[in-house]
Amino acid sequence: MSDKPLKKPAILAREMVLPFVLVAILFPLWGFANDITNPLVKAFKDIFLISNAQSSLVQFAFYLGYGVMAIPAAIFIRRFTFKSGILLGLGLYAVGAILFIPASVSQEFYYFLVALCVMTCGLAMLEVTANPYILSMGHPDTATQRLNLAQAFNPLGSLAGMFVASSVILSQLQVEAFRNEQRLAHPEYDNMLPSVVDGYLTTALTEFAANQPAAHQAMQAADLLTVTGPFVAIAVVVTLLFLVYLFIGLPETTSHDQPLTITELKDTFSRLIRNSCYVEGVVAQGFYVGAQIMCWTFIIHYGMTVLGLKASEAQGYNIIAMVTFLSSRFICTLLLGYIRPGQLLMMLASGAILLTLGTIFLQGFAGLYCLIGISACMSLMFPTIYGIALQGMGADASLASAGLVMAIVGGALMPPMQGFMIDAGPIISDIPSVKTSFLLPLFCFVAIAVFGYRSYFKYGR
Repeated sequence: MSDKPLKKPAILAREMVLPFVLVAILFPLWGFANDITNPLVKAFKDIFLISNAQSSLVQFAFYLGYGVMAIPAAIFIRRFTFKSGILLGLGLYAVGAILFIPASVSQEFYYFLVALCVMTCGLAMLEVTANPYILSMGHPDTATQRLNLAQAFNPLGSLAGMFVASSVILSQLQVEAFRNEQRLAHPEYDNMLPSVVDGYLTTALTEFAANQPAAHQAMQAADLLTVTGPFVAIAVVVTLLFLVYLFIGLPETTSHDQPLTITELKDTFSRLIRNSCYVEGVVAQGFYVGAQIMCWTFIIHYGMTVLGLKASEAQGYNIIAMVTFLSSRFICTLLLGYIRPGQLLMMLASGAILLTLGTIFLQGFAGLYCLIGISACMSLMFPTIYGIALQGMGADASLASAGLVMAIVGGALMPPMQGFMIDAGPIISDIPSVKTSFLLPLFCFVAIAVFGYRSYFKYGR
């Protein structure tokens, strides 16, 4: 017997490089959608003059699509092909984006929520398709690394979404110009707490809407057109991609020739429920997505109300957070070659806990820098939890993947809860409510750290 160590399997076989690239190109699409949507929470709050809790329904509607579509998407993929799933996902994505036009014309907040939900039904289909497809493109031992590599493309779309949100939406809103004019008209605001100033500006906007309803309605209509423009553009891009994928061939790595029977579906769910690592992974994924969306959604609110930044300035720090996230994703993917996924997940979750405490308790820009730093710790979490939970799933992977994608609904539930915490006022005396609201992401990171610990020490992953 030879003492020569066994060669580690390649992340990708040569013949799978092109299919990998073709599927990885899809990953920026939901990154773009996620991060052009996050700033809409603050934008819609000012445009429609609604509460933080109400404006957080943007995230509820956005991530609700994942909960609605995940399992139907898995059943669809099982019956048809990965390519069919990609085409259906792109189609729903484009339709949802186009629905921004009638929503803008009607000037109804809840119509925008419907459009976002339809769009994310398409995103759910794409994620249920793309993630297990990437995992199946090579040796199981390198599946988590392979998914992390594909997921590294996701922040490129996120950065594009943030840039568009900052330069095309937030900086062009008339409501933001109104707020800036109010600041210039009241130099005494410079000596007040940003949270107090934000309240005065909201009051001024409310009075403007009451005293000059026609002018306010015209401003609202113009701002909604500004919001709608980028979504129409992405609808065109996604439609073109649909046509490209319609005419290209993609290899099938699993069989899709048999639909699920009711009995088989029950048996599969039974196996998944008995798999404790998988169940814990679904729970951890829900907490992760909730934490991620809260940190990225309310970074703008944090910058404006705690530090007195303009919306576009606060969005600039959101972009820095995403650059940090992207850089860390590549670094962490390399680290996975030397550190077990569960161990690295535990370490990064622990770092996120410390930085979240800094976000809450440190003053001035130090707290904002801690909030940005959380993104470095989050970069690995989604694909690593995904890979750990799906390890060794075999034929059950498509439905198991649906459960993990459905867990993204955590992004629908937790931002409104954080919005309620902000509206309710400070939990800890002398600390603004926007800071203490980060106790909720703190709890999420503790749960993820526990999953990382159990993955490494109990499940050996």
